[in-house]
Amino acid sequence: MGKDLVNEPMIRHWCEAVGDTHPAYRGPDAIAPPTMLQAWTMGGLSGHADRSGAYDELSRLLDSAGYTSIVATDCEQEYLRPLRPGDRITFDSVIESVSERKTTKLGTGHFITTRMDIRADGEPAGTHRFRVLKYAPAARLPKTAERPKATEPARAVEQRTAAEQSAAAEHRKTPERRPPRRPRPVINRDNAGFWEGVRGHRLLIQRCTGCRTLRFPWLPGCNACGSPDWDTVEASGAGTVFSYVVMHHPPFPAFTVPDQPADGAGPDAAAVPGAAGSDAAGPDAADPGAASPYAVGLIELAEGVRMVSNIVGIPYDKVRIGMPVRLEFLRADEELELPVFRVAEGGEG
Repeated sequence: MGKDLVNEPMIRHWCEAVGDTHPAYRGPDAIAPPTMLQAWTMGGLSGHADRSGAYDELSRLLDSAGYTSIVATDCEQEYLRPLRPGDRITFDSVIESVSERKTTKLGTGHFITTRMDIRADGEPAGTHRFRVLKYAPAARLPKTAERPKATEPARAVEQRTAAEQSAAAEHRKTPERRPPRRPRPVINRDNAGFWEGVRGHRLLIQRCTGCRTLRFPWLPGCNACGSPDWDTVEASGAGTVFSYVVMHHPPFPAFTVPDQPADGAGPDAAAVPGAAGSDAAGPDAADPGAASPYAVGLIELAEGVRMVSNIVGIPYDKVRIGMPVRLEFLRADEELELPVFRVAEGGEG
C-alpha cells in the first residue's frame, strides 16, 4: 500500500522540481502528472514491511553465479486513469521476466524486468515496468598489456614511408603554435537553428505555433500542448541571475586561453573577471595561466525562459541572485562563438 494518499503538496513539489507549469496540475480539479505514477508507490528510507523476499532471493542467486554488478537500463509506464488528490494507492509488484544470458559492452549477464500493477481506490490506474542488468563486469586489459600483433592489412595501413616519418619528426620539433580549441557543442536537427542564430549574434527562443508557449532549451515538440510545430523569437538580451554556481577545476588548456570578443557583440571581453575560459579571474588571480573559479548562472531572460551560461564582467564572488545582466557573444576560437551574460551597468550595487 502506498504510504500517502495522492496529495497536492507532493504534486506541487514535483512540478516545481521539473519546471512543469501545466494548468491541469493545479486548482480544485487538479490531477497528478502521469509520470509521478511510481512516486506514490515508493516506501522511503523505511521501505515496505510487507514486501516478499523474492527479488532479494533472485539477486543472491545471480550474485552467487558471478553476476555481482547491476545497472538500471530503462523503464516503461502505461497510464490507465488520472490520479487525483485523495486517491489511495495500492499495487502488486512481480518479477515479470529474466532474460537469457546476454553479452553487453559492460559485461555478460541477465536483464531482469519487474512489473508493478498500480490501482487507485481499487481501480486499475497504471503499469510500471523497470529493467536492470545484473552482470559480471567485462575483463579489462591492463594498460601495460602487450599490443596484439597487427594482421598484414592492418600493418600495411600503419606503416609510414621514411619521408613521412622524417616530416613527422620535423613537425614535432617545430609544432604549430595554435591555441587549444574548446570542445564543440553537439549540434543536431533539433538545435541546429539555435547555433545558427548564435553565429549571427542572435539568441533565438523556440515558440510553439499552437499554444504560443516559449521554450528553452530547444526541443522537437511543445511540452505544454505537444505540438511539433514552432517558430522562433529573438531574445532582447536582457535578463537576471535566477541562480548560479561557482566552478572550480584544475587547469585545462582549452579553458585557460583568453576568450576573444566577437566583433560587434558587446564590450571588449577578452579578459573579463570570472569568464569561463578567461585568463583573468579578478584582482586576486596570482597566476594568469591557471584555471580560476568562475560563475555559471541560470539566467532568467526577459521573455520568461531560463538558460545556463557564464556570468562575466564581475568577480565570481560578487555575483548575486537577482543581478541584472545583458547578453553578449564571446569568441572562443576562430570558429566558435558562445553566448554569455555580462553584468549590466550599475548591477553590481
